[in-house]
Amino acid sequence: MQRFCEKEARKLNKLKYILFDVDDTVTNGGKLTGEAYAAMWKLKECGFKLIPVTGRPAGWCDMMLRQWPVQAVICENGAFAYDYDEHNAVRMIRHPLAAAEPKKLLEPVKAAVLKAFPKVRMAHDQFARIYDAAFDFAEDEPKLPLETAYAVAKLCRDMGAEAKVSSIHVNAWFGTYSKADMAAIYLKDYCHADDAESEAMFFGDSPNDEPMFAAFPLSCGVANIAPFADRMAHLPAYILDGEGGYGFAEAADIICKSTQCG
Repeated sequence: MQRFCEKEARKLNKLKYILFDVDDTVTNGGKLTGEAYAAMWKLKECGFKLIPVTGRPAGWCDMMLRQWPVQAVICENGAFAYDYDEHNAVRMIRHPLAAAEPKKLLEPVKAAVLKAFPKVRMAHDQFARIYDAAFDFAEDEPKLPLETAYAVAKLCRDMGAEAKVSSIHVNAWFGTYSKADMAAIYLKDYCHADDAESEAMFFGDSPNDEPMFAAFPLSCGVANIAPFADRMAHLPAYILDGEGGYGFAEAADIICKSTQCG
């Protein structure tokens, strides 16, 4: 991973889209920082299109679309996207491989995980989810070791589900899709991005961002990706000095200065 700096940013002459994970990428300690939120607005005012790509639930993503300076939100690890249609109405764009009856399929998985790992609990945002189950290991107290999260993910996969470990949750779902798959569909079919590899840059922090790091050559990790690096096959091309939202704000300043907008 190479340090992201203004010299590198000047190479991004085709950049149009800023894609980013949410938890621990634009947040610190679970809070969206003023610096990160201001950075989003700064990027928007410089003409970039912002798209959060998150494991968070439908209910949260609806709020992000309405209240953040973003064009769209990729939700629940790629199950669907929210954006505005030509009439300025919110629409859901479902991934074609997302399960038709996700809750029915997920119930046995949830029961098995909670039985096998008594200290693991369902995430508090589970009520707002449509397509996945989120098992909390590090969002609320008591925080559990990363090894527990990987064991939960393995059990989910053994039961036929897809599973990814984030910095706070293990997300499980049915359907062969990822954050990167839905991002590619949205950029190609709804943004008409002809060269997403040079037009889009992604920011992330954890193993559930690996599909995005693999799919987008222009990818950047905030500093707190370091504890996960040894467990990841696909790392971002660039790394930032700051953690979470401070790192994201650092990157926004670099990008805006390199385009003579900042």
